[in-house]
Amino acid sequence: MANHVSRGGGLVHRRTLLKGAAALGAAGALPAIIARRGNAAEVPTLVNSIRSLSNPYHATWNKGGEAFAKSVGAEYVTLVTEGNSEKGIADIKAILAKTGGNCVVNVDPNDSPDARPIVEACQAAGASVLTQWNKPEDLHPWDHDPNYVAHISFSGVPYGKQMAETLIKAMGGKGGIVALGGIESNVPAIERKAGLMQALEANPDVKLLDFQVANWSATEGLEKTNAWLTQYGDEIGGIWAANDDMALAAVEALRADGRAGKVPVTGVDGIQLAIEAILAGEMAGTVSWDPYWQGGMGLAIGYQARTGGFDPAKEPKEHREFYGTGVAVTSENAQSFYDANIKAEPQLDWKDIWGRVSGQIQYG
Repeated sequence: MANHVSRGGGLVHRRTLLKGAAALGAAGALPAIIARRGNAAEVPTLVNSIRSLSNPYHATWNKGGEAFAKSVGAEYVTLVTEGNSEKGIADIKAILAKTGGNCVVNVDPNDSPDARPIVEACQAAGASVLTQWNKPEDLHPWDHDPNYVAHISFSGVPYGKQMAETLIKAMGGKGGIVALGGIESNVPAIERKAGLMQALEANPDVKLLDFQVANWSATEGLEKTNAWLTQYGDEIGGIWAANDDMALAAVEALRADGRAGKVPVTGVDGIQLAIEAILAGEMAGTVSWDPYWQGGMGLAIGYQARTGGFDPAKEPKEHREFYGTGVAVTSENAQSFYDANIKAEPQLDWKDIWGRVSGQIQYG
């Protein structure tokens, strides 16, 4: 194991980092850190905690975080969980100890239960935290004022349904489909599947041949799609996937089978490779959450709260737990979306922290 962790401003000895982590019960956990150092020590450290930089969605999230940190001259740290909940929690505790709690944490928890110990650790350390996508329904920012600033999600039901309808339309309204789901306990996976089932209920001429959990993984998605192509062959008229990584894996399997572009595929996340697959005629649609916005604006909201821009306790609940705004991308708008959001670096007003609020999150 390496003895040092690379930082934007030099090297930090591993023992120093672990000694701080032990103070919060996280000894033995070495964060996977990529950092950019700012020029003002009093400015809080900005931290994004995500699944993996090899995931195109989270890689774009990370770019947004870097852009915002640069705009305010703050040190920027990236933590990656690699799908390991214990590691994700321990790494956050380590960075809280290292910064003395003077940080803003923008986290996409690996799983819903992870959010509670993360929020509690941030509150105990005096840090500011914002969660995205996953948290227990009974964990609310207003119960942890002022540290738990906000929770952001996107309503998965309508977008899961919309992508299913896009798929069904591309199939001509009938035929068999197979579907790839995310981690079973993840809120977005549950919601997107519910949207799929609503679309199927409204389209009785479309048959769900099989639904398999592929855990957001391209590797698992590829394995399951290859098995389906062997099992069902020409019965498969379309493939619905709960994220773009799995959708692109399905496209890869179809390419090897000589059916790419003939069997429509839909995904969710709006990553560059998915938009390019739509332009190439190999995917029918995706939904962009704008991970660049998520990575940067999540930090911007926390930064504004921490530096006195607003008092979280005085904000309405629709600013504390809210749905962001997604954009469906199909062949009709893929080129314009690509030109504005991928070919050119997104231009965001980091002070417009509530500009994409589309309503308070509803449960049950």
